[in-house]
Amino acid sequence: MKYVIIGGVAAGASTAARLRRLNEKAEIIVLDKGPFVSFSNCGLPYRLSGTIDKTEKLVLMSPEKLNSQYNLDVRVNSEVTSVNNDQKYVVVNTPEGEYKLSYDKLVLTPGAQAIVPPFKGLDLIKHFTLKTVPDTAKIMEHLETIKPKHMTVIGGGFIGVEAAENLREAGYEVTLIEGNDQILAPFDKEMSIHADLAFADHGIELIKGKMVDSFTETEVVLNDGTTVETDGVILSIGVKPDTAFLAGSSIEMTDRGYIVTDSNYQTSDKDVYAGGDAILIKNQITNETMPLALAGPANKQGRLIADHICGKKVRNNGYVGSSIIKVFDLTMASTGLNEKALANTDIKYEVAYAAPTDRVGLMPGVKPVILKVIFEQETGKILGGQAVSSGVADKRIDVLATAIKAEMDVYDLADLELTYAPPFGTGKDAINKMGYIATNLLEGDYKQVRFTDVYDLVKSDAQVIDVREANEYARGHVDGVVNIPMSEMRNRLDEIDSSKPVYVHCQTGQRSYNMTLMLQANGFEAYNVAGSYLLISKYEKAMQLEENSRTNILV
Repeated sequence: MKYVIIGGVAAGASTAARLRRLNEKAEIIVLDKGPFVSFSNCGLPYRLSGTIDKTEKLVLMSPEKLNSQYNLDVRVNSEVTSVNNDQKYVVVNTPEGEYKLSYDKLVLTPGAQAIVPPFKGLDLIKHFTLKTVPDTAKIMEHLETIKPKHMTVIGGGFIGVEAAENLREAGYEVTLIEGNDQILAPFDKEMSIHADLAFADHGIELIKGKMVDSFTETEVVLNDGTTVETDGVILSIGVKPDTAFLAGSSIEMTDRGYIVTDSNYQTSDKDVYAGGDAILIKNQITNETMPLALAGPANKQGRLIADHICGKKVRNNGYVGSSIIKVFDLTMASTGLNEKALANTDIKYEVAYAAPTDRVGLMPGVKPVILKVIFEQETGKILGGQAVSSGVADKRIDVLATAIKAEMDVYDLADLELTYAPPFGTGKDAINKMGYIATNLLEGDYKQVRFTDVYDLVKSDAQVIDVREANEYARGHVDGVVNIPMSEMRNRLDEIDSSKPVYVHCQTGQRSYNMTLMLQANGFEAYNVAGSYLLISKYEKAMQLEENSRTNILV
């Protein structure tokens, strides 16, 4: 059998290696139009700061090593310009000329290419994309030879945020421009704002809600007429499937150029498979198709493609979209659906917030983990989760991702047996606590409002009580909120108007939850403020930054 694979990075390299393990005698040819295969896409931004000190370290495997270790015929600088799937051959263009290459089975893993809109004046300014190793080398050459003072990143997705962070770590002044009202789209806005705060703390200028109009030799011109003076621009606006070469084939694609596949990753031609950034995957929760440009799913798809080609059983339940990013000292992770995604469905859901510690409070380095869990109202089925912390957030989202894949509910979260020792967690882990909160809400033990609602409540003259101790209140509080400490509250119930609802908050939501139950037991209509003051204070600071988004905060 002769297998031809177009694209040699995550999905393509995984397919090739798995095929070889399953079929020692097969002829396996990997074609890539670039000069490298098997490189670390996700590592590219970390070259800009010198965290990865040499560009060549981004390349994980050479064609020679893939040949010697796996007996793979890997051909770089070999661009497939067309596919004739009726006669089962591809046309390959190389520096030495063009040739036809036949196949028995074809695997399409061409990936995606960076979107570069036709901005007016783009040719006047030094500009780059950050998608490949050569892209990275060009940026490094610019940084090392031009020695710019200021760089601008356009686009607030993961790569854009990582590029901005690493440029700042390298000592450059940095502006990041995002046309939407938030960066890091997998998160809901009230969680993504923690990245805004990290940017501000580290001197990155963040401009949101403004589009790029044009460029001059030294400026980015925004759609409101304001300008950003800069020495270079990295375009991180997004990606599109790199599938134009399929135009003359009969392989089915969407209007946006994504290759249509079934659950076995077979295309409309059963001898042609596809995976990675160029396909649409099934969302396990909604059963709808969507793009998912993540390395983990791409690698898994490569393995499954090879399995199906070789007659092994394939189980493809879909994907839930788990992702993580470092933003200076913050870890930000998400899995499953966020509220923006749920707004386009008929699913009725509830949200639980909390900020438990990542380990026992008496241990050095203890940090709060700001958690958001989204679950179905009627069943408690877990739909999504988001976490932000300068401590240990990643393993909490990994647990939630596993729970979603296993179709668990919030009762399962409460009952999970997770490892515990003081340096690593708490006896009731943060995930267990989210389960407790969610099950309490499901069973109607108490009612809540979100921390984002507090200012509207105060403006409406609602009865909002801060139950932190007086010294905590003195260090910072919401104007218009009354302080009745938890330690005194039972003796001061006569100060609370029983004819009006009571909204209770503390630092993280734990004490206010206890006081909400106590007030209910004493006949009050009480609501716990989910997230409480820790999240309120962060949100307030972020909203102030947003109002002054064009203030120069570079240091």
